[in-house]
Amino acid sequence: MIAIMTVTGRDHTGIIAAVATALANLGVNIRNVSQTIMDDWFTMILHVEFDDDGPGGERLTVIQDRMTGVEAEQKLVIRIQSQALFDAMHSV
Repeated sequence: MIAIMTVTGRDHTGIIAAVATALANLGVNIRNVSQTIMDDWFTMILHVEFDDDGPGGERLTVIQDRMTGVEAEQKLVIRIQSQALFDAMHSV
């Protein structure tokens, strides 16, 4: 499955490392990444790929749930959605 992940929060050292390490531990491949800092705010969009283990995006839910630890530790907001849903929302 291909998905889009967004990461936002106040900029500080270690954000990219924390997110990338967590994704690697989940077996998620980062295909592309874009990040920027606006004033004190860090924003990152990741294009990720992983094996989907069932219908209904079950793996997507597992990844989102596991990223809550990174969110809390790094004081971030992390969201992931399937690329198909992302494309549908942005093609109106």
